[in-house]
Amino acid sequence: MAQLSRIGYVLKKHKALYLLMLPGILYYLIFKYAPMYGIIIAFQDYSIGRGIFGSKFVGLKHFIEFFYVTPDAWKLIRNTIMLNVYDLLFHFPAPIILAILFHELKGKWFKRFVQNISYLPHFLSTVVIAGILVTFLSPTTGVVNHFLVKVFGIEPIMFLGIPEWFRTVYVGSEIWQKVGWGTILYLAAIAGIDPTLYEAAKMDGANRWQQMRHITFIGMVPVMIILFVLTLGNFMEASFEKILLIYNTMNYETSDVINTFVYRRGILDADFSFATAVGLFQSAIGFILVVAANRIVRKHSETSLW
Repeated sequence: MAQLSRIGYVLKKHKALYLLMLPGILYYLIFKYAPMYGIIIAFQDYSIGRGIFGSKFVGLKHFIEFFYVTPDAWKLIRNTIMLNVYDLLFHFPAPIILAILFHELKGKWFKRFVQNISYLPHFLSTVVIAGILVTFLSPTTGVVNHFLVKVFGIEPIMFLGIPEWFRTVYVGSEIWQKVGWGTILYLAAIAGIDPTLYEAAKMDGANRWQQMRHITFIGMVPVMIILFVLTLGNFMEASFEKILLIYNTMNYETSDVINTFVYRRGILDADFSFATAVGLFQSAIGFILVVAANRIVRKHSETSLW
């Protein structure tokens, strides 16, 4: 009873804050947790007519089919992993570097202008981004190939038709679209650094590079750790919408990933059980990576998700 009264007191005292939380809580309950019962069909031969509770239970049949029967299974896994490895290597550090550069800018007007410009691509829809990529990278009329021919005398390159170029195009477009928006959390972390640390460093003779390295960067580390752990949760996924819009039969060798395969089998072929099994495999790998990364981080740092 005492515990319940304590909870009631806290709810009453902070009711305004809990009301603000309510829409977010309802969103996750309705759209994230409630549909989770649907993963049952990954272990069934699901039939729309019989429904979830009337379909035949088949155990791990669909998982075995994916790994041992599907001819392109390992290619799909490899492509997904490679895209995410490149994304971690090049996209993840990009907003960190850009946030530090923003912090080092002294002109307020110029700083705000550059920040606003960097934010703009985030507000473009994926369809628009894909259209820009297709138009700009066209081998005949694209501005990129026109520039390469005029300036460097290089023959036009079919960027979206050569498998080896797809990962570069994908990761490059992800950086351009998301790097500006990604700086917001890092800039907030920098704003929380005690200014007296910079003053003390100046008195000790530290130059701007040393201040940036030993104060600014270190102050961003907790946010970097949290975002890195969260990023690992989506390691077996990729930007499905963008890939679906720019991949084609010529670059399938490197562009076909698990998400696009699930779309074809689950939506186009209506093989719901098989598609759910593959999606559950993705989620399980992401969960394992998040738990493992958080445990490692917790051992070596004071910052962790839980």
